[in-house]
Amino acid sequence: MPSLTPWREKKDVEKFRKEVDRLFERFFEWRPSFFRTGEGEWMPVVDLSETSKEIIVRAELPGMEPDDIDVSITGHTVTIKGERKQEKEEEGENFHKIERTYGMFSRTIQLPAEIDPDKVKATYKKGVLTLKMPKVKAETVKKVQIQTN
Repeated sequence: MPSLTPWREKKDVEKFRKEVDRLFERFFEWRPSFFRTGEGEWMPVVDLSETSKEIIVRAELPGMEPDDIDVSITGHTVTIKGERKQEKEEEGENFHKIERTYGMFSRTIQLPAEIDPDKVKATYKKGVLTLKMPKVKAETVKKVQIQTN
């Protein structure tokens, strides 16, 4: 009895496999910096590191001006807010693909230690915001003697 499945040449099966592989690659290749949280919103990627003396936060904010970035510190959190504005489109220019994201963003990062907010240093160079936040020295623990009567 002949098979009900039509014969496919090996090259057709291989072509189909490559298309499926490409589909999965595109699905999993997103990065948080391109992640849209809603219409016109995006979220920059952030690195958080710590040394013995300070906590360092680096945020990728390409194409932004320092005046368009707002940093605030509350307790054990730092919040970075801003807006990346869309460049003017040239008249007569037809876009076939737009992947760059624009709009407002807000990113709040939980800090692993207490910092001194008055001594935070912020620099912005080549699209990367760097926050260096000195840690507050931990209070020494003093053992309390319990007396008995």
